[in-house]
Amino acid sequence: MSFWEYVGSRHAQLLTDTYQHASAVFQCMVIATLLGVFLGVVTYRSEWAGNLATTTTATVLTIPSLALIGLLIPIVGLGVAPTVIALTLYGLLPVVRNAIVGLRGVDPALVDAAKGIGMSRLARLFRVELPLAWPPILTGIRVATQMLMGIAAIAAFASGPGLGNEIFRGIASLGSANALNQVLAGTLGIAILALLFDAVYVLIGRLTISRGIRA
Repeated sequence: MSFWEYVGSRHAQLLTDTYQHASAVFQCMVIATLLGVFLGVVTYRSEWAGNLATTTTATVLTIPSLALIGLLIPIVGLGVAPTVIALTLYGLLPVVRNAIVGLRGVDPALVDAAKGIGMSRLARLFRVELPLAWPPILTGIRVATQMLMGIAAIAAFASGPGLGNEIFRGIASLGSANALNQVLAGTLGIAILALLFDAVYVLIGRLTISRGIRA
């Protein structure tokens, strides 16, 4: 059976796996973005706190994804839970680091001007600092998403959702008629999803970043 014949015969399952893969990455990135930006906001004013946040989240990346998921299985079981926890942890570093860099890069004169016209601390944060720090934050989100696309495939080890199931089934049945087709279908699906997500981020950047800031 050729690759395209395999895809045609398994299109329903492949579409389901693709949706689950995209959904898992998207949801984990939402959580990682909220947590990462929050950590950036809390720590960027202090050198040691910012370094601690960056170092702590960077430490997670030193743990092999297969090992981390394996460690989570006895605690939270198989399926979605270890997948969400692992992907969220792996997605934190680029967001935290870029949030800190972006917030520290805001021109103090603009913040002082906002303070001078009576803006509160929260108003300055949400109306001046975060909008100006958004470009590097968005870059961190893009980088994290590309990372998670590949890492999410490992979730199949813990019976997690996504295209990793195709890859693992193919590897487990090497030598069979469709083993290579399964691995190729899962791999190409992840690559296509990564490109689509990145294109969406480019569009979001064009819609949310003013020309002046882009320049």
